[in-house]
Amino acid sequence: QVQLVESGGGLVQAGDSLRLSCEASGRTFSRHTMGWFRQAPGKEREFVAAIRSSGGSTYYADSVKGRFTISRDNAKNTVALQMNSLKREDTAVYYCAAQGFRFSDYDGTPSRPYEYVYWGQGTQVTVSS
Repeated sequence: QVQLVESGGGLVQAGDSLRLSCEASGRTFSRHTMGWFRQAPGKEREFVAAIRSSGGSTYYADSVKGRFTISRDNAKNTVALQMNSLKREDTAVYYCAAQGFRFSDYDGTPSRPYEYVYWGQGTQVTVSS
């Protein structure tokens, strides 16, 4: 069992930076691929970024590539999302999630929400122009 708590959201202006953090409880955190997803009003939840358990591989949605960076600290049970050059279209509730072990050997980008079995409550990011 993994419990996830996000923090760091807020209201910023376009072009600003923001760092989201996700703190996990549970002894299996270091074995999970971790992901960040977001959901804007009236839209489906979409993949943002993911990082494998070792931190050796990272994945990004095309819309955030080059602007966002995902990282993790397994010693501290945390995963972070550094967001730079924010745009209005980045406005959404951001969720941290832990991938289920049954999907850990799948090839390719771990971008499908159904792969993730543990979710945080979300943190709001609002970018104004």
